[in-house]
Amino acid sequence: MVNQNEIKDILYNISKNIIIPSFGNLKENQISFKNGLDIVTEVDIEVELELKKQLSKLLNNTYFIGEETYSKDPSILKYYSSDNYCWTVDPIDGTKNFVNSKERFAVMVGLTKKNQIKQTFIFKPISEEFIYADSKGTFINDNKLILKKETQIENAIGSVSSKYWSETTKLKIKEIKNFFKKIDSYGSIGCEYLDIALGLRNFALLSRLYPWDHIPGVFIVRQAGGHDCHFDKLGYKFYEHSNNLVVSNSKNLNYKILSLMEGK
Repeated sequence: MVNQNEIKDILYNISKNIIIPSFGNLKENQISFKNGLDIVTEVDIEVELELKKQLSKLLNNTYFIGEETYSKDPSILKYYSSDNYCWTVDPIDGTKNFVNSKERFAVMVGLTKKNQIKQTFIFKPISEEFIYADSKGTFINDNKLILKKETQIENAIGSVSSKYWSETTKLKIKEIKNFFKKIDSYGSIGCEYLDIALGLRNFALLSRLYPWDHIPGVFIVRQAGGHDCHFDKLGYKFYEHSNNLVVSNSKNLNYKILSLMEGK
């Protein structure tokens, strides 16, 4: 496996040399929209290219899937079915926050092989927080994180995707929102995953699932003792087209949320 300190150095240097100098200093001509909808900056693209360059040096014969690369070539998702290791990256998760000089954004990296997540990493450029997960658990600044506290629905704080649900599911979600203590979104799912692992939030109820948005954080929460499942109660299937996922600090909370969705 890859040494986490090598990844930390890569992310720190990319942040220092590319991201931070542009934070609060973006020019209008550096910002555009891909697919006419999603905001992207020249920094996103530059960071992704540098990640590809640096990560490819750590392991031989690896594939690379990046958010910005995918927008030009969706066929790269076929790499998940190969026998090679595959890097998955989100160069800036929370691009809108980054553009608006808000600190909740992150660089996310995942390493997978076939249908298994092996290691993942999230780095927050402003605070320089670095969290990673591997077969031994989830760690922040080399301190192991373990989620132990059970959360009741009425005390749960988290986020619910606002778009991309079926009409039936959208109605169900509208009905259950008031059962939770608080529903809000950071505008960066990576930062939310980090706070779930730290015990500062409890859950995320998600519709559309792009792998770069969720591989890193799902594994970080999972290895800290949390739980992830689709509405069929099977674990996150990043390697195939899938939607509708609930991630939280425990299996019990996930199943309670799914029971609410089922009207029980």
